[in-house]
Amino acid sequence: MKQTYRSRAAFVLGWVWLAFVAFNVWDLITKYNGKPSLVALAVLGALTAVVYLVALRPATVFREAALVGRNPLRTAVVPWAAVEDVTVSHAISVHYGDDQVLRLWTPMSSARERATAQRRGMPRPQRGRLRTEPAMTKAEQAAAEAFAGKTHADWVGEQIRERAESARRRAESAAPAQVSLSYDAIAVVLAAVVLVIVAIVVP
Repeated sequence: MKQTYRSRAAFVLGWVWLAFVAFNVWDLITKYNGKPSLVALAVLGALTAVVYLVALRPATVFREAALVGRNPLRTAVVPWAAVEDVTVSHAISVHYGDDQVLRLWTPMSSARERATAQRRGMPRPQRGRLRTEPAMTKAEQAAAEAFAGKTHADWVGEQIRERAESARRRAESAAPAQVSLSYDAIAVVLAAVVLVIVAIVVP
C-alpha cells in the first residue's frame, strides 16, 4: 500500500499558483502585444518552475518494498532493509549504504511547530476540583499520547524506522539504493529557460 507525505499547505498553494498562471497565460496569448507579453510569459515560466520544484514535486512516498524520496531535482529509492538510521531535526535524514544520507524535503518541522509540540507534551496543571474539559475517549487518549511532544516529521521518521526494522526482521536483502535525476523537473527547468531566452532574443 502506497502512502505519500508532503507539505499540504505548499501543495495547495502550488495548485492555486498554477490556476493563476493558466488564467494569465490565456490572457497574454489573447491580448498578445509583442515584447512585453513575451517578458511576462518568461517571468511566469521561471516562477512556475520554482513553484513546481519546491512546492509540488517534493514528497516522501512509502512503497511496499522501498522508501521513495522525491526532492526538487532527484528521486531516491531506498529499500527498507537498506535503511540504517533515521534522524529528525527540522528535516528527516535517512542514513543508508556507505555513510550516504537522503535528506527528505517533506515533511519538515519549523521551530514554531516543534515548540508547539513540546508544549503539547507537557502535563497540563489542573486548577480547582471540577474538570471543565470533556473526558477523552481511549482512542483519543492513545492518539494524544502517541503525538505528545512530537511533530509530524518525528512521527514519519518513526514510521520509516519501524518499516526498516521490520524488513530486517524478515531478513530481506538490502538491495542498493537508486538515485536518479528527475526528468520532469529537468523538463520544467528547460522550458522556463527557453522562455527566458526567447524573451531576450525576440525583438
